[in-house]
Amino acid sequence: MIYALKQYFPQLLELFSHRDSELFCQFINRWPNLQKLKRARANTIRNFFRKASYRSVPLIEKRITAIKESRYLTEDNAIIESHQLLATSVTAQIIITIKGIKRFDDEINKVFHSLPDTELFESLPSAGICIAPRLLAAFGENRDRFDSASQVQMYAGIAPVIVRSGQKQWVHWRWQCSKFLRQTFIEWTSKTVYSSYWAGLYYAQQRQKGNSHQSAIRALAFKWIRILFRCWKTRKPYSETQYLKALRDRK
Repeated sequence: MIYALKQYFPQLLELFSHRDSELFCQFINRWPNLQKLKRARANTIRNFFRKASYRSVPLIEKRITAIKESRYLTEDNAIIESHQLLATSVTAQIIITIKGIKRFDDEINKVFHSLPDTELFESLPSAGICIAPRLLAAFGENRDRFDSASQVQMYAGIAPVIVRSGQKQWVHWRWQCSKFLRQTFIEWTSKTVYSSYWAGLYYAQQRQKGNSHQSAIRALAFKWIRILFRCWKTRKPYSETQYLKALRDRK
């Protein structure tokens, strides 16, 4: 769909940053080309966003201004109509997919809140409704599944592989692991840089040492797994205040 819009209606890609949303698809169906969009009244566009529960007035007004100032990429009807047909055909498929994903999300949320460890994983900073269920699934309910945090680190692919031969030693990426699980920890850890005080400081220290962003995030994920493993084993929700106090007591 993005390819089709670039051929005749690229302004729409500048108006919306989320191109996989139902709002974006409905907008295309309502105004499938710039000619129709320019003929729409400003209040009509405002009402469209309001009915879609979109409340950011400054952004709505910014979009209306951008529409008025937009220029046609082409006025060739052969190009416009063919690519418009492709774009609107794809939006119908995307809307169906979005509704299907929402059904999965609702069911995951329902199952997640029926489990006894829900509070534990909801207590994690920036876990949210997306990451928390993934982390719970990673650890599971069987406390005998892992004996140490290092087992979780290796299972998730966060711990690197250290190879020794004689006087030589080298470290490389762990290939045999759950890629989705590793991505889960990486995504969550990246978010905690902005929501956890100590995590933000730790990340900054790693960057100051010359480590790349990805290396710093993996180092932080390594540390987070140790903390999360402890919470999981003791069945106690995470507390930022208690953890910071524990850090101060160690000094």
